[in-house]
Amino acid sequence: MDDLERMFREYHAPVVRYLTRRLGDRDLAEELAQETFLRALRHGPVVRERAWLFTVATNLVRDEARRGARERQRLALLHDELAADGVAEADSPDAEGWHERLQEQALARAAVDALAERDRMALLLREEGLDYHEIAAALGLSVGSVGTTLSRARRRLLTVYEALQRGRAAREGYDVA
Repeated sequence: MDDLERMFREYHAPVVRYLTRRLGDRDLAEELAQETFLRALRHGPVVRERAWLFTVATNLVRDEARRGARERQRLALLHDELAADGVAEADSPDAEGWHERLQEQALARAAVDALAERDRMALLLREEGLDYHEIAAALGLSVGSVGTTLSRARRRLLTVYEALQRGRAAREGYDVA
């Protein structure tokens, strides 16, 4: 088994999970993971494989974000139009639970997206199991600042999420504490 095949077997699933969490789209995550490993093939031997792969994956996410912003806006408008027309999930017996889950996912996604890029990437890389050295290499930080960055990012994520929850509750007319 050559190095690329071994690297693929070892890191494909974690890279796809990371990309799926970052993008919210499993199919797109698979595509970007393939591009990540294609770049590894073109690059040749890599010393710190895991950090290098996640750095490439992060850069691909940034590229995709630039391309995908317009598409997400179009999809949101389409969803709003369908909802206004009473189409889609409204007739489903589990529509209320489904709608609530979608709202919670959107809220969590919005909270993560509201973080600064470095904080968001640090949290997602740590969630994927990278150690402080690998996170530092992927984000261009010193190893000593990774813990501080993660701690700050967690606090900010919680603050943003709670604020979004309060805003949603206020919009829906719930009693907000």
